[in-house]
Amino acid sequence: MQLRYPRPETLLQAGNAWELLVATVLAAQCTDARVNLVTPVLFSRWPDIASLAKARQEDVESVIRSTGFYRNKAKHIIAAAKKIMTAYGGAVPSTMEELTSLPGVARKTANIVLWGAFGRNDGMAVDTHVKRIAFRLGLTEHKDPARVEKDLMELFPRDSWGDMNHRLVWFGRDICDARNPLCGQCEMASFCPKIGVHQ
Repeated sequence: MQLRYPRPETLLQAGNAWELLVATVLAAQCTDARVNLVTPVLFSRWPDIASLAKARQEDVESVIRSTGFYRNKAKHIIAAAKKIMTAYGGAVPSTMEELTSLPGVARKTANIVLWGAFGRNDGMAVDTHVKRIAFRLGLTEHKDPARVEKDLMELFPRDSWGDMNHRLVWFGRDICDARNPLCGQCEMASFCPKIGVHQ
């Protein structure tokens, strides 16, 4: 997988830690491509944390509506901006504990921000692609993201966690699809147990 994706990175477009955090929150149950259409409009209207902290929820909702679950997402983004302004001096915090104290930010989002914005591997972000591939390969027996993360962290060296997440996400989109995996194009086909795959 390293040869297939030598320079893995997130497909979310973001210029700083705050934009990455917001984009990752918006990406829940939404495609990165859709988020990348929405965030330029969002950040042109509210260009920083301070301005978004003062935004009206209905105004933010109207901009992010197409990302789905827009009411909760707008509420969380505004609340996170307010907490960053009051508790963290207007700067996105750089620890797991601080990030997960923000509204709408769980371990997956925190891991993405820690690696993408701060270069820190404190855990491995587990989304639907990572969970599916880890299960199919027999790297975990669990479906709960926290348990999957723990299993993967024990298997891979710490300095690879951030890149491994991106590689698995890309691989899940390109090859190991949920419904129609392209096993004939997979470099792991010879040893993959294909758990849960019906072909």
